[in-house]
Amino acid sequence: MDNHSQSPHILMIAYPLQGHVIPFVHLATKLASKGFTITFVNTESIHHQITKSQLSSSSSSGVLLGPNNKVHDIFAEARKSGLDIRYATVSDGFPLTFDRSLHHDQFMEGILHVLSAHVDVLVGKLVSTNQPVTCLISDTFYVWSSMIANKYNLVNVSFWTEPALVFTLYYHMDLLRTNGHFASPHDDNREDAIDYIPGVARIDPKDMASYLQAADTTTVVHRIIYKAFEDVKRADFVICNTVQELEPKTISALQQKQPVYAVGPVLPAAGFTKSLVGTSLWPESDCTRWLNSKPHASVLYISFGSYAHCTKDEIVEIGHGVLLSGVSFIWVLRPDIVSSDQTDPLLPLGFEDEVKDRGMIVPWCSQIAVISHPALAGFLTHCGWNSILESVWCGIPLLCFPLLTDQFTNRKLVVDDWRIGLNLCDKKPITRHEVARNITRLISGESADELRKNVKAVKGLLENALSVAPGGSSHNNLNQFIDDMIMKANIKKKKK
Repeated sequence: MDNHSQSPHILMIAYPLQGHVIPFVHLATKLASKGFTITFVNTESIHHQITKSQLSSSSSSGVLLGPNNKVHDIFAEARKSGLDIRYATVSDGFPLTFDRSLHHDQFMEGILHVLSAHVDVLVGKLVSTNQPVTCLISDTFYVWSSMIANKYNLVNVSFWTEPALVFTLYYHMDLLRTNGHFASPHDDNREDAIDYIPGVARIDPKDMASYLQAADTTTVVHRIIYKAFEDVKRADFVICNTVQELEPKTISALQQKQPVYAVGPVLPAAGFTKSLVGTSLWPESDCTRWLNSKPHASVLYISFGSYAHCTKDEIVEIGHGVLLSGVSFIWVLRPDIVSSDQTDPLLPLGFEDEVKDRGMIVPWCSQIAVISHPALAGFLTHCGWNSILESVWCGIPLLCFPLLTDQFTNRKLVVDDWRIGLNLCDKKPITRHEVARNITRLISGESADELRKNVKAVKGLLENALSVAPGGSSHNNLNQFIDDMIMKANIKKKKK
């Protein structure tokens, strides 16, 4: 029990997007491995997608969750190793058949206004059990965390799944607005560098999250961000999926505001292997046999994550660029990468015939299995934070094509600050010749050697942070967070 005999029962609820579910699952297993009881909550929609994608390979029995509903328990295998992780689902307010990708804004309105009522009911039941919930760990983007925590006298923990730099820019939206870099009343935001955010070196507006660059700041996502970053300031603790040594000044400045713990990279408790817990929303194609047939460090992996969209023209230009580069590749083309109602072919006419044995195109795959394979040489990525951490852990340099939200800031860290990647294009629209040139730079030549050297150095920082002996920063920070959380839970219990 790691000396935590009075460990609280922790309720964890991830934001209903795969990029958020993954680190939440890994954190849950990590905390459970330290002896905590965890109740992990997914929305019914996310649960249904994960279950559907696993049906062919999973035969785990269901657990009763809700009136007469039996559902596959994604933590069944993890529990066999002794982890006390319970599982529950809540409605997000929409039927399972509702297309959340196609009707994004309507879905987000539901997350903003409806989901909290379903969570409230669940928490009310869990605090009345023999082992009542005493701590809530929720995604920072939820707007209701302090309300639920206060109502049920829970320790309120906010889990930020992106880098601290993105967090602190959102945290200081008032400064950005006051200085005219965000939400200018005349849509004429300043374009000069920002140099007044605590703990942040000069940063160009183009390197802020897309929502901080937007002309229209009245969207549902903006309303979520406004409310979420008012609410997070009421949290007892903030834990962040980053590493102290990667963002020292930013984290130190945040720690002047409230308790913040850098505990990343949050990886599977057993190490960087395929997790025992399913998190994929789509069936995964097995690329291993194809990769085994390729030379060491020769393959480019292309994936734009589980959420962001790009245009058909961009797909076509990237396709032509890949052809011109002559490189072997695996390309994940998610069915809804342009739109879930897109029916026309995305790739250039004859593309698949032309690439033949040197290319593998799949709708989805196990990213961990691909980027950890010795044949991998580089990753053309949207710059999702999970993808960046996983790539660094595997020593894979990055070719950056940010599409949405935090990805623009992540690109800055990768290319400008840590120098472990290149930009796919310096400005849009992208062209096939620029794509081909930068793929070549990523895979071979002096720039490739420099990138690999830099990735190795950053990988060392990640490994050191998680080191148990002597204790690395993330290892120590997680233990400190646990001690502080238990102390806070005991104080709340006495005040009841």
